[in-house]
Amino acid sequence: MTAPRRRWHALGVLCGGGLMMIIDATVVNVALPAIKDDLGFSQANLAWVVNAYIIAFGGMLLLGGRLGDLVGRRRMFLIGLATFTLASLLCGLAQSEAMLIGARFLQGAGGALVSTVVLAMIVTLFPEPREQAKAIGVHSFVIAGGASIGLLVGGLILEATSWHWIFLVNVPLGAGTVLLTLRFVEERPGLGLERGADLLGAALLTSGLMLGVFTILKVETWGWASAGTLGWGGLSCVLVAAFVLRQARVANPLMPLWLFRLRNLTGSSLTFCLLVVGPFATFFLGALYMQLILGYSPLEVGLAFVPNALVIAVLSLYVTGPLSLRFGARPVVAVGLLALAVSLLLLARTPVDGTFVADLLLPLVVMGVGEALVGPVLIRVALSDVPPSDAGLASGFIGTVQNVGAAVGLAVVATIAAARTGALRERAAPLAEALNGGYHRAYLVGAALCFAAIGVVFAVLRPREAHATLPDGATRPENAACDGVAA
Repeated sequence: MTAPRRRWHALGVLCGGGLMMIIDATVVNVALPAIKDDLGFSQANLAWVVNAYIIAFGGMLLLGGRLGDLVGRRRMFLIGLATFTLASLLCGLAQSEAMLIGARFLQGAGGALVSTVVLAMIVTLFPEPREQAKAIGVHSFVIAGGASIGLLVGGLILEATSWHWIFLVNVPLGAGTVLLTLRFVEERPGLGLERGADLLGAALLTSGLMLGVFTILKVETWGWASAGTLGWGGLSCVLVAAFVLRQARVANPLMPLWLFRLRNLTGSSLTFCLLVVGPFATFFLGALYMQLILGYSPLEVGLAFVPNALVIAVLSLYVTGPLSLRFGARPVVAVGLLALAVSLLLLARTPVDGTFVADLLLPLVVMGVGEALVGPVLIRVALSDVPPSDAGLASGFIGTVQNVGAAVGLAVVATIAAARTGALRERAAPLAEALNGGYHRAYLVGAALCFAAIGVVFAVLRPREAHATLPDGATRPENAACDGVAA
């Protein structure tokens, strides 16, 4: 097999591994009502089936990315696949709340080890700018479209069997992906473990984030000024602050603070952090709206999101790359963020007697446009400041900020939605109307964050310029910036 063909085969395997992770992050959304009834979850604890995965995923990305740089990215990819596959088996066999949430946490950790090295491996495989733009477009489609595909797959599985199989199906898929990885993905040596990995820092960050999301989820029960909220929230802040202080002092930090001097990396990551709340709220709350208010079956929910995936596929693969190369990053990303905001504003008008064509099709299509325009371009901009040797660390940084934003944002909007629903119920509003009012409030919050992200894009992202200064006087190589990412 020729080297160019092998590269594209390797891309297919890497994207397949990433697709498994993103499908598993969303497939559970259509199964939430069934899981709630079967295992007796409360409404507040139900969000932990999603958040346990996202928090472990976000907390492990930096460590996984750095370990990939040190011990070899293919090795880390395989370790992550094995962990994810084992955790999927445990999820499928779960018979209690605690077992399912614990297994989802382990799934998230395995998923992080896979996902954090994929982007770095793709950038290394495709150093030429136009091929790199195409490869990142394929990856971005897989990640963004995978969310919609996950809902469809979940619906099909639930129609045919029980919710347990949305996890058990990962076991043969994971094993197959391991074999394909050994066949097509080349192992490249890492920098060596002597460069160090900050395990204590990873523990501080992950535990701090977990406590933070737990506190937010409990606000509806405890109240904002309660001892529980202030105590656990304060401990969360202390743990995260201890993580940051540690990074400033240890010889080999998990998140070197010089990363924050790279404007494109930090600006893109902050933009991701703000914008992901809207799509995550849509997949989580939108699936509940369709099932609990409109009476859709799980399969119908999955089918409803197919137009979103199709739009992402077409634009990511054929449109976004050429647009960004011609017009630059900032205009394309700003238009994408505006599309996301508009889609959320449209969803905030959905009625309790809504129909798919009249009320859901347009916002889901517009959201697909936004996701396709924003994701691939922001990734290229973020990595334009980073030398190849630190690509794993940088991709872990991007993923951490993105997933922390998703997890905390989802917890916040779920709490806001629940509070609004409770207030409407106290006014004797019918249940469907109260639930819908809560969903609307969450969508408005997501739209506001998208508008804030537009401000970040124009304030922080900059045209390609002189090399960003790295530690020890190193500078970004000439070929580290991607052609066409000038803002």
